[in-house]
Amino acid sequence: MSDHKHGEMDISVQEKTFAGFMTWSKNVAIFSIGILIFLAIFNS
Repeated sequence: MSDHKHGEMDISVQEKTFAGFMTWSKNVAIFSIGILIFLAIFNS
């Protein structure tokens, strides 16, 4: 087995995936808050 050296692994794909996940999560949260505000205003 080879020795592990910290910081040598290419993690660019994981970083892009995480950034996409965070963007998606933010958009879903904003949409959900918008729906809740809409329901609070127009619910009779």
